[in-house]
Amino acid sequence: MSQKIEDLQDKIQDVRDEVSKKVVGQEDIIELLLVSMVCDGNALLESNPGLAKTMMVRSIADVTDMSFSRIQNTPDLMPSDVTGTEVIRESAEGSKEFIFEKGPIFANVVLADEINRATPKTQASFLEAMEEEQVTASGKTYDLPRPFFVLATQNPIDQEGTYPLPEAQKDRFMMKLTVDYPEREEEAEIVDRYTQQWEDDIELEKVLTGDELLRAQEMVRDIPVADDIRDRAIEIVANTRDSEEIEFGASPRASLSLVLGGKGMAFLNGRNYVSEEDLEEMSVPVLRHRIVVDFRAERDGVTPEQAVRNLLE
Repeated sequence: MSQKIEDLQDKIQDVRDEVSKKVVGQEDIIELLLVSMVCDGNALLESNPGLAKTMMVRSIADVTDMSFSRIQNTPDLMPSDVTGTEVIRESAEGSKEFIFEKGPIFANVVLADEINRATPKTQASFLEAMEEEQVTASGKTYDLPRPFFVLATQNPIDQEGTYPLPEAQKDRFMMKLTVDYPEREEEAEIVDRYTQQWEDDIELEKVLTGDELLRAQEMVRDIPVADDIRDRAIEIVANTRDSEEIEFGASPRASLSLVLGGKGMAFLNGRNYVSEEDLEEMSVPVLRHRIVVDFRAERDGVTPEQAVRNLLE
């Protein structure tokens, strides 16, 4: 059994190596995306335009041999454009019947691009899929393929024609990742690489199957957590409800995500135990979108990230 664990851990490392053929830098973001996937969680990526969010998600889907679907969110996008709709089909004999035409949500990896551009009604169409991995249409329930992830992106600087995600929907994302600008050396490599060849010229090898990822998810769940580590995770989340800098704290769902994220981080690093460092590393991605900073602290320049770091201290 240990050999199988090591084999899957090696394959996860191969995923990192393959994705880096297209995405320069952003190793921490790629690692956290993989943590989300081995934990069977959804992730929200936020950054300014042009920082390879879409390329990153598409590359991960390409190297893991899973079906990929991109949904470009716009204000006129309807819920049925996401989940699918019933259409009338005529058979060869001339009889007509309603057939459910599956929407783009029926894929292993779903990229919801600029999700805050969709209206609240369309945003809500993602909720059942993200939480229960199924879609209900016309009174019938359709299971989504396994594994299943929604990796959504949003642009924080363009507020015109956008609809901020409600707190209840943000809570469905296991973690929120902010993609920063590359270092000067990394940007020079990006320029050299993509001014000499097309993006499509870079071939990625498929190194992980969907079944192997499902097995990895089972192994992550089986990693034991010591009582003191579990209690530390609960303490971190509970402190968000008592902090003077935070107006609204995180729910027990954050405690679940924090412990599970610690297991995922331990798995990616080849360990069969969760350390306190794993919890601290996962605290900001897991909590930053689940808390609301008090207006007085926000006036003083305290961000959700800084509020979480203050709790850890």
